[in-house]
Amino acid sequence: MIVDMDQREIPFAERRFRNAKFRRGIFLLPAAFTSANLLCGYYAIVAALHGGVADFDHAARAIGFAILFDSLDGRIARLTGTNTEFGVQFDSLADVVSFGVAPAVLAYAWGFRSIPQTSPINVELLGQFGWLLCLVFLICCAWRLARFNVQGMAPGGSKYFIGMPTPAAAGVVASIVHGFKVPLHDYRWSIPWFLLAFTLGALMTSTIRYYSFKDLPLTRKQPSLAIIALLMLLAVVWTFSEIALVIFACAYAATGVALHFVRFFRHRLVSRAAGNI
Repeated sequence: MIVDMDQREIPFAERRFRNAKFRRGIFLLPAAFTSANLLCGYYAIVAALHGGVADFDHAARAIGFAILFDSLDGRIARLTGTNTEFGVQFDSLADVVSFGVAPAVLAYAWGFRSIPQTSPINVELLGQFGWLLCLVFLICCAWRLARFNVQGMAPGGSKYFIGMPTPAAAGVVASIVHGFKVPLHDYRWSIPWFLLAFTLGALMTSTIRYYSFKDLPLTRKQPSLAIIALLMLLAVVWTFSEIALVIFACAYAATGVALHFVRFFRHRLVSRAAGNI
């Protein structure tokens, strides 16, 4: 009987050991995507510091890949049931690098380093102006991530973010650099470029609601026309990435602001109509 019991216990122990190894592997999978996100952010910083036209474009592409990896790690963690507090904090730290430090450094280098010293403006003052506004972008990114970790999504579900998501703000910077490629040589373009970085920082810390796309039924059956439309969209982005990515990134940023004003004025009209009754 003892031998029989041992023979029954050995397979059970082996199953527990294998399951433990499988669980460790699953936890490693979302962490690997977060690490890839961090790697892209680090590469973008190094490429931006080199300062060549191709280097700037490589930095912008790296931020784009970081956005892709960031969108996948959370989905994989939810699908595999491996959400952990450690994963949340690790993802936030990686996002500070990829969507805060990397686009801030890229925006500053692309908008200032090629300005001629002979420009009819104090170039040193322009550089100080630029790095201060890019610093604001970085601080607002960290602020936005910390607020999200505490407050989460907008009340009422996971349909909206509060404030512009940090990947979207970084995507605006990266898409413009990727679209135009050649760094700015005219201070008259550098000033609005740095103001754009400041504006993106303000949008990240605002209370404007941005659509999260988390309610899209990606795991359900879709009509064939939807699949064809998605493939056509991917083909357009792949073929005309310089134009398409700028349009998509800027349209997302502008849509949140436009809908915010629509809701604001609609609320004012409803309140005024109720007051007149």
